[in-house]
Amino acid sequence: MSSMLTHAIRNLPASSAWAARVFARSLSCSSQLQAAAVQPKSKKTLAKSGVKNVVVVEGVRIPFLQSGTSYADLMPHDLARAALQGLLKPRDVVDHIVYGTVIQEVKTSNVAREAALGAGFSDKTPAHTVTMACISSNQAMTTGVGMITAGQCDVVVAGGVELMSDVPIRHSRKMRKTMLTLNRAKTLGQKLALISKIRPDYFAPELPAVAEFSTSETMGHSADRLAAAFAVSRLEQDEYALRSHTLAKKAQDGGLLLDVVPFKVPGKDTVTKDNGIRPSSMEQMGKLKPAFVKPYGTVTAANSSFLTDGASAILLMSEEKALAMGYKPKAYLRDFVYVSQDPKDQLLLGPTYATPKVLEKAGLTMADIDVFEFHEAFAGQILANLKAMDSEWFAQNYMGRKSKVGAPPLEKFNNWGGSLSLGHPFGATGCRLVITAAHRLKKEGGQYGLVAACAAGGQGHAMVVELYPQ
Repeated sequence: MSSMLTHAIRNLPASSAWAARVFARSLSCSSQLQAAAVQPKSKKTLAKSGVKNVVVVEGVRIPFLQSGTSYADLMPHDLARAALQGLLKPRDVVDHIVYGTVIQEVKTSNVAREAALGAGFSDKTPAHTVTMACISSNQAMTTGVGMITAGQCDVVVAGGVELMSDVPIRHSRKMRKTMLTLNRAKTLGQKLALISKIRPDYFAPELPAVAEFSTSETMGHSADRLAAAFAVSRLEQDEYALRSHTLAKKAQDGGLLLDVVPFKVPGKDTVTKDNGIRPSSMEQMGKLKPAFVKPYGTVTAANSSFLTDGASAILLMSEEKALAMGYKPKAYLRDFVYVSQDPKDQLLLGPTYATPKVLEKAGLTMADIDVFEFHEAFAGQILANLKAMDSEWFAQNYMGRKSKVGAPPLEKFNNWGGSLSLGHPFGATGCRLVITAAHRLKKEGGQYGLVAACAAGGQGHAMVVELYPQ
């Protein structure tokens, strides 16, 4: 990775000048948030002969909240149930339900099924749960796409959920082994003998960590190293994080976050909006100390996504079925790809690898894309991906490509905020990206959107979303 740093910097923009351009251009797009919807430009459709068109009929999410706040006393299936109940109500025609999650609650390991039953879906409707780190709901959606295009289903509900307020905390392995053995002991003497072997260190709990199993490195530490490798400065990261919060606040105040549905929390007030959107100032953000690589790291709490509780759901149908039921779809889900790369030095570069592949698969170029929605795990991760995508050297030496794909123009990029500000419930973010892309395409007059995300394990996903004819 150190050699990559030396060579990559030669092909990357100077930090301060580039950051200034990024921030200026990003804020210039704020006027778009107030603009009325315009007619999309006429482009070719991405429909393929002999392949069923899969459409998004509706997509919702409950407000994404910082962990430890209003959802703290609930369980994951409670959040997923609320998202499912926020969808349109053709529950009797749903053929299958797929949900994504990352940190599973052991009591509801198939959270899709428990949430569906609680939301009033038929007990005859199959449901299963998938996991693929931060692209779990992406996997849920593409699983639904596959079911529909294969002719197995006409209507699939996909979604994702995460509850970081109450993650499973296990006994140590020594204690677990002792307890299981104790359960099999038949006599009092055997039980007392086992209990006598318990030592104080047995009581130390195993706490979950956002870390790679294969490398034992936390994701924040990986993000810090990635930012350093691509010469992403602390200033750039703070400016980008401020951009995310600023645009999210404007979108929230402007009523553009149409996917958010109210959720009456049992025993508490009704939650109506995300609570992590907090535009600050460069001065305040600059006071924070590094969160992972100390004392010289550049990733802080202010330029990282926060631990989030939330759930999302999306209603997918074959185009034929949707029209027969009288629905006006929002968008088509078109080509998609999944990628994997080195989980140590390229853990968070999924969008860089996935974007050119999905564009080639769809027969598009970066210039054809009107709306970009990328997952923001860390500001440094986003900016490193943009620099990698704009580096000829990286494309040729690490991706095996003849030329770079190019970085998305900032005036089209995450214009209504992103995971840094809206929140990132690991299993639920993918659906938010897709439905936001659909809404932005309609509002901003575009036809093609590109959704991309990185994930733990060095994996990534990208998908093309096409606006349904208005």
